[in-house]
Amino acid sequence: MSNGNIYIYGAPASGKSTLGKALAERLGADFVDLDAAIVEKAGMSIPEIFTTKGEGAFRDLESEVLRSVASREPRARVVSLGGGTLLRDDNRAFCESNGTVFCIDTPSEDELVRRIGAAAGSRPLGNKAKERAAHYASFPNRVASFFDAQESLVVVGRGISAAVLAGRNVVADETVAGIWAERLGVAPFATIPSGEEHKTPSTISGLWHAFAEKGLGRKDCVVALGGGVTGDMTGFAAATWMRGISWINVPTTLLSMVDASTGGKTGCDLPEGKNLAGAFHFPRLVVIDADFLSTLPPELIAAGRAEMIKHEAIGGVGSSKLKVENLPTPQEIAQNLMVKVGIVREDPFETKGRRILLNCGHTVAHAVEKATKYRVSHGEAVAIGCVEEARLAVRLGLAPAQWPDEFAARFAAAGLPVELPDGLDFDSLVPLMRGDKKREGGSVVFALPCGWGDVRGVKIDLSQVSKVH
Repeated sequence: MSNGNIYIYGAPASGKSTLGKALAERLGADFVDLDAAIVEKAGMSIPEIFTTKGEGAFRDLESEVLRSVASREPRARVVSLGGGTLLRDDNRAFCESNGTVFCIDTPSEDELVRRIGAAAGSRPLGNKAKERAAHYASFPNRVASFFDAQESLVVVGRGISAAVLAGRNVVADETVAGIWAERLGVAPFATIPSGEEHKTPSTISGLWHAFAEKGLGRKDCVVALGGGVTGDMTGFAAATWMRGISWINVPTTLLSMVDASTGGKTGCDLPEGKNLAGAFHFPRLVVIDADFLSTLPPELIAAGRAEMIKHEAIGGVGSSKLKVENLPTPQEIAQNLMVKVGIVREDPFETKGRRILLNCGHTVAHAVEKATKYRVSHGEAVAIGCVEEARLAVRLGLAPAQWPDEFAARFAAAGLPVELPDGLDFDSLVPLMRGDKKREGGSVVFALPCGWGDVRGVKIDLSQVSKVH
């Protein structure tokens, strides 16, 4: 964090202290709760300061303590501010000149009232969210949502990646590095060639050699900056370097934000199949920054929407139509990602039969990717795979006849293909599907989409599929 502190700001009861403490822990940084530091300095509680000395005196003390704690050496820190700290222009200028302010989006009015009521007497000014709405909205670097996903802290927002990346050991996708490294102020010590075709053991080996040259040890941490391929391989290299070092994931594509960013799955492909070599290794921190979407071409936005629609099928929110003409907002990304996070929380290591649902469409999708030598992108393959597996569900009597057309229309509206490429049909993909990781003996466990909110794990003998019409 060589470019300064991270300041967490927002309305009272918006979660500043909770996020600040968790973020500091994941970054290996010091944490300061400004209100707690003020209480220590004054020798009395904040309500007592307001009662005995008035708000003006409190604000003077707040400014004094802010400068004291933020300027401590030798390293930068995460500082949770009070809900009105930056109302003073000189305080705002101070924080923005030696760090980055993350402003948390204000929770709903009902939620704020609940939180403030639960801590009665601790906030002498009460709920100031509406009164200060324009003030909070003036901060460009925003946190829309944050939550735990197993061992990972996930922070979703806009303009929040640069402060996290500063001074860290960054592994980047070479295309992403060309577009973003300079504007983010980072110099990756290793880059990964773009494309699924490079998701190989030889690339992993190259990362190990880069780790060795960098001198990374057991207490070090690496950061993955790129799409799902970059995250998968950097995470796998981290999992296997010195028997496991920490890593942070900064996904840069919509697909990786809503899918590969969480879940802890890392790995690489083999000639025999996709993701066959790998390990569960959760990133300590996932930073989802919607600013990266601004440089993505339409086809990559569509690819990400494929996974979002898959999550709609799993979560039963298909009637909540994504506005495909616009880029997804941080709030939409967070809401969609929570479908996956909820399932991973229940079944982190695929031992309870719940996590299989996230494989919806993927058994066919992975076969399509391999059959086309990855000319069909992962997002396109997921759209095709979901529709083909919906058709299979109809053939097995598990879904109504109109369901595949309804599902296909949802993908097509997002600009995604819904039919198998020329020269391929379901039967021709069967030999490739036999190599799926979800196989059990001569059968493969599909996560069949049977309707909105109705995805089922079904064991299927592929030798019998062609007989089902």
